[in-house]
Amino acid sequence: MIDAPEIVQTAAQPAAIIHITCARTEIASAMDPGIQELLAAVTAQGIGPAGPIFSHHLRLAPDLFDFELGIPVTAPVTPVGRVTAGELPAAKVARTVYHGPYDGLGNAWGEFIAWVAASGHSPAQDFWERYVSGPEASPDPANWRTELNRVLTS
Repeated sequence: MIDAPEIVQTAAQPAAIIHITCARTEIASAMDPGIQELLAAVTAQGIGPAGPIFSHHLRLAPDLFDFELGIPVTAPVTPVGRVTAGELPAAKVARTVYHGPYDGLGNAWGEFIAWVAASGHSPAQDFWERYVSGPEASPDPANWRTELNRVLTS
């Protein structure tokens, strides 16, 4: 389900972002329009995409997603519509890659979070997913790859 986790130090990565707060049940309907809006903005400005789309979750709440949907860019973003400048932060993270359909991400995160705890690491509140390979690359969900990153405080 997930690759062997590792601890890595990330570099800050400039991005175009849209801040989204929605009920957990509305995540699928919030993602697609946001992705299309981001892609249109960075393509029109000639600054991306410079990497996979990501969702940087700012806090964990039982019934709510509060996150930045983003895409890496090669130059500063000119705000347009909901799109603004942001970044994935430089951070020490635990990282793994999940192989499979998006509806399996909850179980993958559960397995990954258990590994982080069992390994003696202390997670921060924020975490992110990078959608490395998805439906745009293959119609078979078994070929999809999502990178999971959990920011660590120790």
